Amino acid sequence: MHLPNQHDFVYLASQSPRRVQLLDQLGVAHQPLLPGRNEDAEALEAERSGEAPADYVQRVTLRKLAAARQRLAARKLPPAPILVADTTVALGRRILGKPDSPEHAAEMLRALSGRSHRVLTAVAVGAGAGAAHFLALSVSRVRFAALSQRSIELYVASGEPRGKAGAYAIQGRIAAWIEHIEGSYSGVMGLPLHETAQLLARASVRMDL
Repeated sequence: MHLPNQHDFVYLASQSPRRVQLLDQLGVAHQPLLPGRNEDAEALEAERSGEAPADYVQRVTLRKLAAARQRLAARKLPPAPILVADTTVALGRRILGKPDSPEHAAEMLRALSGRSHRVLTAVAVGAGAGAAHFLALSVSRVRFAALSQRSIELYVASGEPRGKAGAYAIQGRIAAWIEHIEGSYSGVMGLPLHETAQLLARASVRMDL
């Protein structure tokens, strides 16, 4: 059913194929709103000294929304809500972002081996500049079994850790070493569906649910 003032689609300001998949799972029509060649998207994820993981991931998400709003205006695209998200992995207050080398990925995996950590995903939905936005934070706990050095080497060599917070993708082969999850599986993937559906409903975005 189409309600008055309901938006037929949302802009997805993310290059993540997992977020595309998860939005499809919600039955939400979406169009990409990706950074241009002149944008430094990675700079938006720069950490601040002493910043708590929850503060970090929400700040980065709102920076991504601001950048996407500017992109929407500059490209003169039809108005519609924009969805952005950011995911980080935290060991205590230590933020484990995307590894910058295979060695860095291996170091992260050694740190996670045999321990529990948090996965924090912030999601924001907002329309154009000056409009209200809605923000939600999903926090999950994940426990890894002990990883052998050989297992770490093979996983890093697979290329899967590249571009992933904490150097792993829960939907990939690393799942064989995950002992326990408490929270949102989709949130660990990069888009918590429960929170996202609530935000989209508040923004009057149509969902085929």
